[in-house]
Amino acid sequence: MNAVADLDMPPWTPPAESLRLRFCGMDFASPIVLLSGCVGFGEEYTRVAGFSNRDVGAVCLKGTTGSNRLGNKPHRVYETPMGMLNAIGLQNPGVEAVVSKILPALDFTETRFIANASGSTIEEYVEVVSRFDDSAIDAIEINISCPNVKEGGVTFGNDPDMSARVVAACRKATSKPIITKLSPNQTSIQDNARRCIEAGTDAFAVINTLMGMAVDVRTRTAMIGNRQGGLSGPAIKPIALLKVAQVYEVAKPHNVPIIGQGGIVNANDALEFLIAGATAVGVGTALFYDPLICPKINAGIADYLVANNMKSVSELTGTLKGTHGHW
Repeated sequence: MNAVADLDMPPWTPPAESLRLRFCGMDFASPIVLLSGCVGFGEEYTRVAGFSNRDVGAVCLKGTTGSNRLGNKPHRVYETPMGMLNAIGLQNPGVEAVVSKILPALDFTETRFIANASGSTIEEYVEVVSRFDDSAIDAIEINISCPNVKEGGVTFGNDPDMSARVVAACRKATSKPIITKLSPNQTSIQDNARRCIEAGTDAFAVINTLMGMAVDVRTRTAMIGNRQGGLSGPAIKPIALLKVAQVYEVAKPHNVPIIGQGGIVNANDALEFLIAGATAVGVGTALFYDPLICPKINAGIADYLVANNMKSVSELTGTLKGTHGHW
């Protein structure tokens, strides 16, 4: 880890034992997962004094494609009220470079690392997943729901048949845990989840960003060079919570865990997602204005467990009351 060492920082304190959990056979030190695209390939936040990958259960690496991509034209990020639009466009050096140059530099003793596989065709997804299968990576997130690229992503993620085809093809290409990232921009996220479970997914990430845009009224042009981008941050939290609860209803009978994500900025937000059905929680946009937010969220969850006489964070998952009706 390359955190700044010459500052007078308090000693690092490990997350409470009550926060440890198992996720798809992996040991997580806490329920927090750093989300894809928010920490580069795992090295960006280690440069921040006081940050430690040991505070989180897993780090999800930046979206990776078969060949290198330059991404979308600028502007690619725009701040919105209670959120952020981004349209990076999956800029990355390609899967071979990630596996051969980036993964060897990561410290797998600190946390679990999850690859994010993206593609424009099913064949490209299989290529990326197959290459990660022959690597040290702990699990693979299948990004079938990226709203800021013009091909692939949204088309796959919003069609249950296409989603199932991608997952089934990836399932044949790897023995590592597969986490399918579901799109909120579809008619029925429950139908999609069912099809993905049948196709062999081991877990879900719920949700990806929502499609959105912003306009410059002076020039009457889109603020984002790609016109549309993915909306993240607190503005989408109520939607994300609903989607987690809906997917949990489908996933629970099959023991398929969920990473709940979308607008989490404090411990209370994380607790809501856990209660709604998440086994782990994703933190992303909040890292841009508070890189040291993870220990604060961990502490808040641990305090809640003590106050409610719970020994493990896993006891919280799916404890939402009054859910006897249908969505």
